[in-house]
This record gives sequence, structure tokens and C-alpha cells, in this order.
Amino acid sequence: MPDPKPESDPSPRLANQRGAARLAAVQALYQMDVGRQSLEDTLSQFSSHMLGREVEGEQYLPADADFFRQIVQGVIKSQLDIDPTIDNALSRDWPVGRIDATLRAILRAAAFELLRRRDIPAGVVISEYVDIAKAFYEDDAPGLVHGVLNTIAKQVAPAA
Repeated sequence: MPDPKPESDPSPRLANQRGAARLAAVQALYQMDVGRQSLEDTLSQFSSHMLGREVEGEQYLPADADFFRQIVQGVIKSQLDIDPTIDNALSRDWPVGRIDATLRAILRAAAFELLRRRDIPAGVVISEYVDIAKAFYEDDAPGLVHGVLNTIAKQVAPAA
């Protein structure tokens, strides 16, 4: 997975444990998608090496390991519902299978939370995953993430 682009602010922003879990979940989903690694191997690797530790010189913030597992397992379990939901929010010419693997991981994790974790406000989910997109992309990808997630959120809770 490409490394997040460096922050322009020299003092890194501290993320909360759920935010760190979301980032780790996106990285794990990317790894599973691109590397064809099993769910068990991925969860084991991230739990023992990447949640709140230093890996290859990069310091990973402490993450809510249970929340991380809920996202990754939830995406895998619900992917048959998640991907069509994302497809419906994307342009007809760009189905989820055609977009960049990092962006696909971001959208899948966020869509899982919007669809299955209604206890978390949609605005929080959207904001957190737009921030993750900003960490990896300088182009219009964060705007795409915002638009797709906003569309999904309105479908899930039209009155909100």
C-alpha cells in the first residue's frame, strides 16, 4: 500500500484510538485485496505487529484492536451488500472493482460503518474516512470519498 503523504504540518495530529483502528482497517483491507492474504493471517499480522507499534520506522498510533477487527471482519462478511451499495453511489462507468485498491478499501470500510454501525453518527464516519483519503491522496479522491459516503448515508437514513 502506498505510504500516506507526509503531513505539511510538522507536528503530527494525534488520532483517537478509533481513528487509528480505521486507518489500520483500511491498510488491512488493502493488503487482503492486493496481496490475497487470508482474513486470519491479516488479523494476526496486524494484531501482533502493527497496532500501536513501530514497524519499518513508522510509529503506529495505539488503536482500538476490537474496533479494528469489527471493521475488517464486517467488511468481509458483508461485502456482498457493501460493494453494490458503493457501486450505486459511484458513476455508472466506475464500479467499485475498477477503482484504485486503496480507495476501494477506504470506501468498503466506511460503507460497512454506515450500513452496519448505526450507533456511530454518519458525519463522524464520513469525516474520519475523508481524513484517511487525504492522508493518501492529494487529488480529488477525498472529494469522491465524501460524495460517495454522503450518498450512502442519505440512503441509509434519509431523514437525517
